Parts: sequence; C-alpha cells; structure tokens
Amino acid sequence: MRLRNIPGSREVIGASEYVIHDMETAKGRWSEIFGNDGPIYIEVGMGKGKFITQLAVENPDKNFVGIEKYSSVLLRALEKREQLKELKNLYFLRMDAEDLEKVFENGEVAGIYLNFSDPWPKDRHAKRRLPSKQFLDRYDKILVSEGKVEFKTDNQDLFQFALEQVKEAGWRLEQCTFDLHKDSKMMEGNIMTEYEERFSAQGNPICKMIISR
Repeated sequence: MRLRNIPGSREVIGASEYVIHDMETAKGRWSEIFGNDGPIYIEVGMGKGKFITQLAVENPDKNFVGIEKYSSVLLRALEKREQLKELKNLYFLRMDAEDLEKVFENGEVAGIYLNFSDPWPKDRHAKRRLPSKQFLDRYDKILVSEGKVEFKTDNQDLFQFALEQVKEAGWRLEQCTFDLHKDSKMMEGNIMTEYEERFSAQGNPICKMIISR
C-alpha cells in the first residue's frame, strides 16, 4: 500500500529545488531547464524513485524526469535526491499522468518507463491503466519518432491487458518476456525498483515489454 498522508509532505515538495513547480511553463523548455540538449526520459508513476535515480546516476549524458501523483511517495524520492546533490540530470514532477501533454511538447521525450503501475482491476477503470490505449495515445504525442515505452509488472492480468492494448493502439511489440529475471538478454542493464526487489524475492516472475510505434 502506498503512503499518501505524511504530514508536511506538500510543504517539503513545494520548497524543493528538485521539483518543477510551474509545470506548464516547462513545456518545450526542458532542454533549457536541464541546461543541455541531451535526450529526456521520463518515468510515469515513479514511486519512491529508486529506479529513475539510479538511471540518472548511471547515465550522466541523459536527462530524467520522475513523475509521481502522491506527495507522500514523492517525498521518499526527494530524500534520495537530497543525498545526490551533484546530480544535474534529474528533476521531479508531482502531477497526474493524464496531464502529460500539458507538460511535454510533441516529440520532446526520448523514452518512457512504466514500472509496477497501479492495475486498476475494475473494468470500468481500464482507461486509467498506464499501459492502456488511452495512455499510449498520450505517449505517442510526446515521444520522438523512434521513442520507446518500457513496461514492467508482476501482475499477469495487467500484462495481458497491456499486450492487447499494444495491438489495438497500433504499436509494435519489440521485446517481451513473462519472466524477466530468467531472460539474460532483457536483464542486461536492468535496474530493479523497490517493488521488483520485493516481488522477485517472493518468487513472483516479472513481466516486461518494450514497445514502439
């Protein structure tokens, strides 16, 4: 269960230099914000930030934006970020993923990561799932032409749904596995999230797909 009500979390986030506060003014200006023309990668629903923070550490020539809806979860990511003040290639946004097009210009994003997204199990909530056709349409607009979406989950039902949505949305399935940690090729360079560490330790297979248009 995600933490959502830590007292003072909004105030800490509001004062952080690592969070972009005037989000809509960032649209089309991300290269200016980062101070370079490196490619920009985003993680939608980053949780406590382990994955994207490690990506930023390992890839100083690329830029990263972590997106999280819940203040109390973003606070945990900020705690990690505060310990890495030398990082110049990582910022955070507190926002709902439905507003991506308000924050990123067409073709401004090089790649998108979705990790252990909320499954929204009820059928009437299907369009809220981050690998849904509705979200793929949003990703299509902000991604560069060769951009990819990488999705990991331990939820088999959500993964099957995502596979169906790839075809329905007219995207191309480039790589796919139902047991990531036994797939040596797809495990190359894999960075585990907090959820991935927990679920894999419990013996749950991790599914992953990489898709493009």
